Amino acid sequence: MDHSCAPVLEALAAYGRTGQTPFTPPGHKQGRGADPRVRAVLGDAVFAHDVLAISGLDDRTSSHHVLERAQELMADAVGAEHTFFSTCGSSLSVKAAMLAVARPHQKLLIGRDVHKSVVSGLILSGVRPVWVDPRWDPELHLAHPPSHAAFDEAFERHPDAEGALVTSPTPYGTCADLAGLAEVCHRRGKPLIVDEAWGAHLPFHPGLPTWAMDAGADVCVTSVHKMGSGLEQSSVFHLQGDRVDDKALKACADLLGTTSPSVLVYAALDGWRRQMVEHGRALYDDALARAEDVRARIDAIDGMRVHGRADFCGPGRAADLDTLQVIVDISPLGTTGYRAGDWLREHHRINLHLCDHRRISAQLTHADDDETTGVLLDALRDLADHADALRPAPAVDVPPPSELRLEQAELPRDAFFGDTERVPWDKAAGRVAAEMLTPYPPGIPAALPGERLTDHVLRYLRTGVEAGMVVPDAADPEVKHVKVAVEPEDG
Repeated sequence: MDHSCAPVLEALAAYGRTGQTPFTPPGHKQGRGADPRVRAVLGDAVFAHDVLAISGLDDRTSSHHVLERAQELMADAVGAEHTFFSTCGSSLSVKAAMLAVARPHQKLLIGRDVHKSVVSGLILSGVRPVWVDPRWDPELHLAHPPSHAAFDEAFERHPDAEGALVTSPTPYGTCADLAGLAEVCHRRGKPLIVDEAWGAHLPFHPGLPTWAMDAGADVCVTSVHKMGSGLEQSSVFHLQGDRVDDKALKACADLLGTTSPSVLVYAALDGWRRQMVEHGRALYDDALARAEDVRARIDAIDGMRVHGRADFCGPGRAADLDTLQVIVDISPLGTTGYRAGDWLREHHRINLHLCDHRRISAQLTHADDDETTGVLLDALRDLADHADALRPAPAVDVPPPSELRLEQAELPRDAFFGDTERVPWDKAAGRVAAEMLTPYPPGIPAALPGERLTDHVLRYLRTGVEAGMVVPDAADPEVKHVKVAVEPEDG
């Protein structure tokens, strides 16, 4: 296929040259109605190219197949059989994949370290989760993707499960043994869904972890806005094989998606694919080399330890690591990642990817250069020099791995939509959660609807909030009160 073309971008440019006068949405009419103060910030080009997806890019019957051709090119670029664009992020894409594989009350094996979007999919669908425990590192207090053996054991206990879903890479860059997991699923004729939101770049360089389609996954969801050059909300999901019907997958995406997709998002996806096919190898040659240099320089700063494969990979840990995720343990500085992140934002105007009770992380991509990494290194050295000002940091009561796992007492959907009440956090132990309690980032729920709360998890959340943790989706973001299911009256 001719990857030098970009059908959506080219159609958009052609539309602009025709000088058409629209009497359709969007109502700003190519910027003429937009407030000049808005145009001064966003630019005239954004409005000029924000057109109706059907009549703007194609005719009423889509006879030019502009979007279809762009999706075919994307599939060819990464070796998938079918590709679908989404303008609602991977949160939509992963829900569509779940709906295409399992129906209400059917079982789906799911790694418990999933993003909150998967839990939202469970609430919407009524699918019954069978949770598969991640590989917990008790020293680093970190979760790596579950092993393929853990999924194998779960299938043995639940042979009626419709398939499996795993997150890889995690926000910490650690990866599952996807080939092993695909074999576990396919031996039973079951599909594997991979939430590879952090891995859109993986197909384009051999020095990166193996991407899901090459490992044999049936459906792979990627967030191009995370590690690629897409606009926010841009996502792509890929399909191969016949274990998941392509028409059913598209229908589920249509069920959840907007009827007014952004052509700007489509165009950026289209252009990113062309960029990666033509220049991706060279761009990631440079990005990976720069990442290794940055990692070494940060590791040389007193009080900072950059985690690498020796820490994260091996028996009982992850299968691989994306080194573009630079994870830095700052616990020797005597402060938390929450405080360090806030200090760097205030004093150096740096926004970090992830901050937890002992780590910070910087996400590098093909867009970084010597200037951006120089700013990062200078800021981290200054952080180390001013660590005294960040002490003492409030302690976060992180429980052992065995105490982080909660009993799934009800279906997530039943707990979420059932009768609820709010109770003080210190009275909530033993009650069934009716909301997600999700430290963010990375967006992995500590408790989700239907799980029975414990003192350990509640204390972790409360001490975390006191130390700077953000729990944005809770009814009470300070977690002083928790929404729980109303208990049935005796008799």
